[in-house]
Amino acid sequence: MKKQNSIPDAVQLRALAETRLKKRHTKAATAAVKSAADSQRLLHELQVHQIELEMQNAELVGARDKMELLLDKYTDLYDFAPIGYFSLTKQGRIQEVNLKGAALLGTERASLLNRPLSGFVDRSSRHCFLEFLDTVFTASEKKVCEVKFLKTSGGSFWANLHGGSDAAKANTPEACRIAVSDITSLKLAQEAHHRLEILTATNLELKAEIVKREAMEADLKKSEHYKSQLLEEARCLHGQLRDFSHRIIETREEERRQISRELHDEVTQLLAGINVNLETLARHATVEPRALKQKVIRTQRVVEKAVKVIHDFARKLRPTSLDDFGLIITLHAYLNDFLKRTGIRVRFVTFADVEKMSNTQRTILYRIVQEALINVDKHAMAKQAEVSIRKIDDLVQLEISDDGKSFDVGRMQARKGSKHLGLIGIREQAEMVGGELTIQSAPGQGTKIIVRMPFKDVTANPVLK
Repeated sequence: MKKQNSIPDAVQLRALAETRLKKRHTKAATAAVKSAADSQRLLHELQVHQIELEMQNAELVGARDKMELLLDKYTDLYDFAPIGYFSLTKQGRIQEVNLKGAALLGTERASLLNRPLSGFVDRSSRHCFLEFLDTVFTASEKKVCEVKFLKTSGGSFWANLHGGSDAAKANTPEACRIAVSDITSLKLAQEAHHRLEILTATNLELKAEIVKREAMEADLKKSEHYKSQLLEEARCLHGQLRDFSHRIIETREEERRQISRELHDEVTQLLAGINVNLETLARHATVEPRALKQKVIRTQRVVEKAVKVIHDFARKLRPTSLDDFGLIITLHAYLNDFLKRTGIRVRFVTFADVEKMSNTQRTILYRIVQEALINVDKHAMAKQAEVSIRKIDDLVQLEISDDGKSFDVGRMQARKGSKHLGLIGIREQAEMVGGELTIQSAPGQGTKIIVRMPFKDVTANPVLK
């Protein structure tokens, strides 16, 4: 052991002893006889040694008293600490425990010695506790975990465990000390807070749903009243039915847009435009008008059916997360859902600054990915696909590729049928924000759709919902 700083070294001790001896025997030293010099010197040495021993004994007694005082303080602090302390063997048996620890477990301290602490751990927390205990003995730093304990008198409590190994100590080579704090109140408060958050969120959702339904009911009442007025006017003005029918259709479409503000899907607008063009073509057909008109009518029916299906599912086509959380999170969610529905795995690569694009641009990127993957599912017979969004200089490049079957791009672009309306819609949406579409398809290589658009929105701020 190292000497205490308060105990002088041998040289100082010798000097102090000689000084004290000189003070005691000043008179005796002057009367000493020269013939007894050797005896006097021996006596002197013995007396000096005696004084040294007395001084060392006094220092040791003081150190002992100080250590006993510190031990009493440590014992008081250990036994009456506000948290429980446990000394555990490597097998998890209790070697020592303070009064608070025994009180937490609801039993006498003496009855806890040499018992496994895991026996007081609830079954739901036992694996966590054993893993924590193993980590305490294998790691050098302090470890923390939360465990549910069972009391011997019944009941349970949650505790926060702080543990450290005593493996460096020679007297306890395989022991650790664990501090146990009762956090039951904190746990209850956290659970109450969590329930409150759930209730608050549910309440907000209910309020929003109530407001939405009230608005829908008001719009429906208004729509029904307006339809009745239009019907009455139609009965009175039968001769002008053709002129008013177009207005009625427009009015109904406007009402539907008010009921569902997210119905401004570009595919629907494209189909409506095709329908108008077909009506014009049917009126002005000059070559084989009968056959051409029948073909136009059949095409109109297909378009009208497609418009109805899109109207039925329009509410599901605009995820609110696109506005709330951004494009990246929304695409991740859509791709996960796409994998569940189709079994086609899609690899997704993008860059963080894509969220700095305008709402219109991000919406169009989402729509293009959505429409392209629908085509992959329906026509490509692919096993996997890839979606990448990259920034190249001042442009954003979107690529959607698959390993499915290919098609003749030139023939597809020249065809005017409805089979490839999805790709036509992608082109229209890209052009809305100043972009362009490129389609690459080759046998054995699948299909790749490339859309390039400016990073900054250069359009006249079109509204997409």
